[in-house]
Amino acid sequence: MRYVIMADGKMSRWEKSYEVPKHLLPIDNEILLGRTVRQIRENDPAAEVIITSHDPRYGHYGAVRYEPKNNVYEIDRFTEELIVDDVCFMYGDTYYTDGAVAQICRIKTDSMYFVGTSRSIVAVIAHDGELMRRHVHRVREMHIAGQLKDCRGWQLYQSFTGQSFEKISIGPYFLTLDDGTQGFNRIEEYQQFIESRQKK
Repeated sequence: MRYVIMADGKMSRWEKSYEVPKHLLPIDNEILLGRTVRQIRENDPAAEVIITSHDPRYGHYGAVRYEPKNNVYEIDRFTEELIVDDVCFMYGDTYYTDGAVAQICRIKTDSMYFVGTSRSIVAVIAHDGELMRRHVHRVREMHIAGQLKDCRGWQLYQSFTGQSFEKISIGPYFLTLDDGTQGFNRIEEYQQFIESRQKK
C-alpha cells in the first residue's frame, strides 16, 4: 500500500508570525508529521510512505519526501503522479489518534473510500487509481470552469458518489471518525489541544 501524507499546502489560515509550521508542531515529544509516519509504519510495516512537500524540513525517517509537479488548486494536493492502485492520501497537518490510523489502514475497498467527520475529510483510499484520477480531474476542471467554488476532498467525495455539489451529505463509502482526529487552522486550536492533553 502507498500512503501519501499531503504537506505541501500554503497554510493561508496559519499565522505567518508563528515560527513553527503546523506540520512540524510538537505533540508528545514528536512532530506531527513524524507521528503520522510512525503510526502508518506500526500498522503497515511494508508500506510505501511519501510526504509531499517542497520544504526540505519535512523530510522524515521512514518516508520519502516528494516535491509535487503541480500544486495550483487545493485538489492538486492529491498529487496526480502519485495516484496508483492501492493508495491512501492523508493530511499532514492533522493529528490522528492511534485508533484512527489503525482503522484507516484496515480499510479495504474495490473502488474508493473516504474517512472523516462532518466537518472535514482526513483520508482518501483508492484501490482503483484510474478511478480516483478521473474524479480529481473532473473536480479540477469544474472548478477552473467556475462551476465549483471549492475543489477539495469534499468535492471529490461528491463527484465519486454522484451527489449534487450544492450540499455535503455523508452517505456510502464514508467512515465517520467522531473523536479520532484534530485539525489545526489557528494557533489557538493547537494551544487548546495541548492544554486539554496536559489536563488528562
